[in-house]
Amino acid sequence: MTLHPIVAEVTARIAARSAASRSAYLDRVAQAAQDGPARRDMACSNLAHGFAGITGGDKDLLRAVRRPNVAIVSAYNDMLSAHQPMDEYPAWIKDAARLGGGVAQFAGGVPAMCDGITQGRAGMELSLFSRDVIAMATGVALSHEMFDSALLLGVCDKIVPGLLIGALSFGHLPAILVPAGPMNSGLPNSEKARVRQLFAEGKATREDLLEAESASYHSPGTCTFYGTANSNQLVVEVMGLHLPGASFVPPGTKLRRALTEEAARRAVEISRGEEYTPISRVVDVKSVVNGVIALLATGGSTNHTMHLVAIASAAGVELGWDDFAELSAVVPLLTRVYPNGTADINHFQAAGGVQFLVHTLLEAGLLHEDVHTVAGPGLARYRREPVLVEGALTWRDGPGRTLDPDVLRPAAEPFAPDGGLRMLAGNLGRAVIKVSAVAAAQRVVQAPARVFTSQEGFSAAFKAGELERDVVVVVRQQGPQANGMPELHKLTPALGVLMDRGFRVALVTDGRMSGASGKIPAAIQVTPEAAVGGPLARVRDGDVLRVDAETGTLEALVDPAELAARDLVDFPPDAQAWTGTGRELFAALRRAVGPADRGASVFGPIAASHFAGRINQEVTR
Repeated sequence: MTLHPIVAEVTARIAARSAASRSAYLDRVAQAAQDGPARRDMACSNLAHGFAGITGGDKDLLRAVRRPNVAIVSAYNDMLSAHQPMDEYPAWIKDAARLGGGVAQFAGGVPAMCDGITQGRAGMELSLFSRDVIAMATGVALSHEMFDSALLLGVCDKIVPGLLIGALSFGHLPAILVPAGPMNSGLPNSEKARVRQLFAEGKATREDLLEAESASYHSPGTCTFYGTANSNQLVVEVMGLHLPGASFVPPGTKLRRALTEEAARRAVEISRGEEYTPISRVVDVKSVVNGVIALLATGGSTNHTMHLVAIASAAGVELGWDDFAELSAVVPLLTRVYPNGTADINHFQAAGGVQFLVHTLLEAGLLHEDVHTVAGPGLARYRREPVLVEGALTWRDGPGRTLDPDVLRPAAEPFAPDGGLRMLAGNLGRAVIKVSAVAAAQRVVQAPARVFTSQEGFSAAFKAGELERDVVVVVRQQGPQANGMPELHKLTPALGVLMDRGFRVALVTDGRMSGASGKIPAAIQVTPEAAVGGPLARVRDGDVLRVDAETGTLEALVDPAELAARDLVDFPPDAQAWTGTGRELFAALRRAVGPADRGASVFGPIAASHFAGRINQEVTR
């Protein structure tokens, strides 16, 4: 099929914009690449340290520098359900690499936070920063230069983007992401959401709520709703960084183990010779665009409007929010997976999963087929699904039609004509809004503002009955520099209650909501954030705000001169207040982090003007 003209146009624009940065990145990668492993040129003492802890034949192979060495970088811990299955992976990988003609070493671990555990607590303020810490930890693991390729073991939220950003600093090395798969379906997500809303209204007890949550999150594996974790898996598979069909095979199955072992063998194969496929070749402008399109076509997590920007930047590609918006206008919504429907990720997999999604998007000319992947050249490979035949792993053609049109549809018969992710702009700055689960009648809200600086303040006002009216709830001082940009999931049940009572409700915040805003029109990740003097810092209770997802506007209906002249009345926490739960250890990252539309990253060039407002606020205080 001919590539869609808008996809071609956006791709060309990104490539032109990125020409200098991409060239500089590839030059740096070329300088790091060598004809053979770096350890060959190490001093004897250095090399001896690198294999001193190994026993058996692997030691001799590393000493002789005869076989490829695969780095294992893992986010395993046994507290988080999504990463608990990875306990056994290193042993499997080492055996499989050996059979494939290589060696594997556990190069290093990276931290893995769970937003589900830290939600609404101080630890959540470290969550976004953990992505860049993971990138740095990945860099530390690979910096020993003992390796010819890498396997990156991780699943959730900030973990996969962090692993990718870190690996891209070693762009001369091939790298394959290795997932763990989702837990079996438990209590339906819609029922869990119903109990949460009842609890917010005081109509369910804490025990009722805990029972519902425990029935939903109940075993090893990734949570089954389509949040950032499962968005990670789908997006990176379509970018060609997983083996085909690897994303949503459950843990504890023979197929999951076979895919993990095959990833090890494949990491050996692509480390040298004719099949050499460095990650810098896989992650390019076309694969980044493919990742954005996969996200839009499935109504994935809004966190990726930051993560994909940061990943792209690590590869020298300048991706922007306007690119998301322009692609979203022509990419149809093809899935209904909670919170954008009642199905979960296992239902999506059963309906045809990534394989049918790639098939229909390629047929519609909405994906670049001519890309490099860890499985070989061409994205058409990702139409094929993995199966075991007499115990051996092989791939067969995936379904050419959806197996459940209530969950997954072809591009010619979408749930909606666009991707449901839109950009807003106006006198309050820029923001992201996800409308794939918002009713058309709720996509424009104009109402008086009620301003808060915390979820707790909002909850108290809700419980006191102060929000029983049409309202635009503003929760500010929640951006990256303010307090690490926590996700604000605690707002959703109460906002849903207000909407169900017939009020017109919207949310405006410089914090994050991932996909959890659901049916609530939520202008999130507002930039410039309040902490750096953004206009949101000057909104007052009673100001009429307009959130218009149809025209793409975010406005305070206030005289611009008056708005700009207002004194600031609240500020982000100072260094003394932002302590406890390890937050003080992240103070340097809080000072250095860039704006949301640049990936909310501590890496890369950031305009000095971004920090000017924060400096002025410190003087004002």
